[in-house]
Amino acid sequence: MSKFSKISLWLIENMIWVILLVYVVINIFVTPKFVTYGNITNIFYHSSVLSMLVLAQGLVLLLGYMDLSIESTLAFAPVISVLLLVKYIPWITPVGAIVLTLLLGCLVGAFNGTMITRFGINPFLQTLSLLIILRGIVIFLLPVSIFEFSDVYSAPGALRTIFNIPVAVFIMIFVFIIFHFVLNKTIFGRHLIATGGNNLSAYISGVNTKRVVFITFVISGLLAALAGLIMAGRQQAVTNAMGDGMVFESFAGAILGGVSLKGGVGKVSGMLGGVLLLGAIDNSLNLLGINVFLIYASKGLLIFVAIVLDQAKVKLKNYIYYREDMRRFKETKEIAGV
Repeated sequence: MSKFSKISLWLIENMIWVILLVYVVINIFVTPKFVTYGNITNIFYHSSVLSMLVLAQGLVLLLGYMDLSIESTLAFAPVISVLLLVKYIPWITPVGAIVLTLLLGCLVGAFNGTMITRFGINPFLQTLSLLIILRGIVIFLLPVSIFEFSDVYSAPGALRTIFNIPVAVFIMIFVFIIFHFVLNKTIFGRHLIATGGNNLSAYISGVNTKRVVFITFVISGLLAALAGLIMAGRQQAVTNAMGDGMVFESFAGAILGGVSLKGGVGKVSGMLGGVLLLGAIDNSLNLLGINVFLIYASKGLLIFVAIVLDQAKVKLKNYIYYREDMRRFKETKEIAGV
């Protein structure tokens, strides 16, 4: 393959980082105080919740499925845990409540995975139904917000460390490093990609595809619960509207980050880039004083752009490979003297 083609493919694979870099450079000149230590820290901090949802959605999209229930899981897990902590089981420890929050996320994911793999329910319909069910339960159980609970429980989202960096930022970076390793260096990661790329071929090759799907949905639920834990700490409250509408942003972040809607293609580093781009756009528009409804509309536009980019990347890659095949064919003819 020619050097130009290799560079072109690398740029396509890492397009999100190129876009993010260009966006940052533009905002250096356009947006006041955009590139300051405090604001950069703020972008990472406010991206920490969405990052967990983007990673959760990205992993499920790698299977060729989608998980609409993650935004309701984000609210359901911490709401149930905090209610137990402050109202129903006051003797439960804050650490126990944190563990319970993550466990509830896993249980939601396990329920989705079981319904999909054991009973053959369509993933879209299954997770859509749970999205509505869990949100309804949360609204019923928590008609008003709870603002007072343990500092230990709120620590993942509220505590700050050296140089005033929030713990949530370190959690985000740590989780992405872990899943980068899982996806690239473990058998499960290879099986996940293979299952998403071609489920039947993976099954014939000996991959337990149903188990891969089940575990991925459990992970998705776990990450959504972790997002809820961080959000509860960040806003120092649990509300019945937590995470409302964020499932759409999770799709945008994952697809912008290079995860294919068809499954089998995507990188954890790209998902992180997608999250940071969304965070940077939201931050810059707020700094510029753009109307909140226009900011909301821009998120819808980003979803559209993400889908278009997904299609454009596939066509560009196919064109590059086609051009390389034609180049090799011409070289072969020249060598053969035809």
